[in-house]
Amino acid sequence: MRDLPLGWATDLAILKLTGSKVEDRDDHLVVRTPDNPDYHWGNCLLVTDASRVDDADAWVTRFEAAFPDARWFAVGLPVMPAEVDAWARHGIELEQLDVLATSTIPHAAPLAEGYVVRALHDEDWSAVIERDIAENIRTGEYDPVTHAPFVRARIAAQRRLCEEGAAQWFGAFWGDDLVADLGIVRCGSIGRYQAVGTDAGHRRRGLASHLLGVAAAWSADHGCSTWVIVTESTNDAGRVYRRAGFVLDQAEVNAYRRPRLTT
Repeated sequence: MRDLPLGWATDLAILKLTGSKVEDRDDHLVVRTPDNPDYHWGNCLLVTDASRVDDADAWVTRFEAAFPDARWFAVGLPVMPAEVDAWARHGIELEQLDVLATSTIPHAAPLAEGYVVRALHDEDWSAVIERDIAENIRTGEYDPVTHAPFVRARIAAQRRLCEEGAAQWFGAFWGDDLVADLGIVRCGSIGRYQAVGTDAGHRRRGLASHLLGVAAAWSADHGCSTWVIVTESTNDAGRVYRRAGFVLDQAEVNAYRRPRLTT
């Protein structure tokens, strides 16, 4: 596989660990995840030729040819297109992501009083699934009919990575309730953070900052010397990550059209 930007390189490393296949098509990559066909960013294209990002019509055609049954559109771009309207005409939104990295191990912020932090146990994974499904029902972001099986397949893949020693997920608990969690996956010497989330009623208490450090310490003990996290450029969480020592490595762009909700 060719040299890729840090964000995509770690994305693909994790996808391959969970059974995804990647085909190199010269100016783009085709990513397929047979075990989770509803995983939009596991069944997508990544455009590797920056000079082609304005050709929205061509990429729509190529995506539809690669994924004729897909109800969504998901294409990763290396830079923001100049011709934004060309994508908008297809109902596709462009979202810039910040790929943040550090070679200094992020240290855990103090844990707020009353919380317990530990690696997830067998019975905890059901709570992760329930939280994700409940949050989607609350926001209405994705079709609940297709989202639930996607979540179960994704969490099953994450659990397998932990059982194989390639990753670890950590949670913050308030009593018996899981209220914040994140994962970290070992991609060679790089620790790539995954799925950072805190329940609304427990935010602004430093839980994510604490979990960042706990996960970094685990991955450092397992050979990691660089840490990477990806967040939306407009997300307030970016400030939390920068305070932990992360700096911008590069930006990347998601060209995405979500499927219409079924009725």
